[in-house]
Amino acid sequence: MTNVLTDRSTSCKAVYGPVESWRFGYSLGVDPIGAISTCSFNCAYCQLGNIQHHTQQRQVFVPTEQILQELAALAPIPDLNVVTLSGSGEPTLALNLDKILTGLRQQIPCPIVVLTNATLLGTAGVQADLESVDLVVVKLDAVSADHLQRVNRPCSDIDFDTILAGICSFAASHRGKWALQTMMLAPWSEAERSRYIQLVQELNPAEVQLNIPRRPRVLERRLDARGNHVVVEEPDVLRSLNCISNATVREFAQEIEAQTNSWVRYPV
Repeated sequence: MTNVLTDRSTSCKAVYGPVESWRFGYSLGVDPIGAISTCSFNCAYCQLGNIQHHTQQRQVFVPTEQILQELAALAPIPDLNVVTLSGSGEPTLALNLDKILTGLRQQIPCPIVVLTNATLLGTAGVQADLESVDLVVVKLDAVSADHLQRVNRPCSDIDFDTILAGICSFAASHRGKWALQTMMLAPWSEAERSRYIQLVQELNPAEVQLNIPRRPRVLERRLDARGNHVVVEEPDVLRSLNCISNATVREFAQEIEAQTNSWVRYPV
């Protein structure tokens, strides 16, 4: 049987795009995970489909040298607003994250953004890796243990209280800018909205990013889902997501801004 940890073809480009992002503008993607989607979550809305390798164990997935060589091959670098580390799973699982970030800063002058699901934010190694990042975007889709299981479906040994403690530890120690990102699916109860606002008040991120899925969930692994214009010809590999409206998101954003010090962004 093929080992899922080692069957990561170098034909899979670690650098992709640039893509248009409603949050970040013109963004070059850097994927430290590779061809096999790997994450500590298996979110109900994930654009990658079902996660192939469900883990919270850090390791080197894509060699740093491969990423830097792909960046060098782009020369001259196109005009960019940011470089974003995300791609095929949870980027903080990459044990060579710090080396990748160091190489990026040496080759590309624009800001660096890291998207994380927060499951490893409580560890000293990950906090150190993220210290020099221009913007860390921290996922918080749930406000309770049950909510987390329904939406994010984490590894069995990950619980809500540990994730929240990790975010609190990161927020207290991080000297740079960070944002809280939340994907909203079904309508939240009044108690859930109140709890979320309370968490925003306590964590005090520089900004909050509210989002809703903008396309059906792909059930099969699609590497091109890292971009933002995926065309899937087979409708049987798609699952529609019944989500809340933009108007509901806008109303919640206004409620958050009225009760916290954080700026809230959302798609229009």
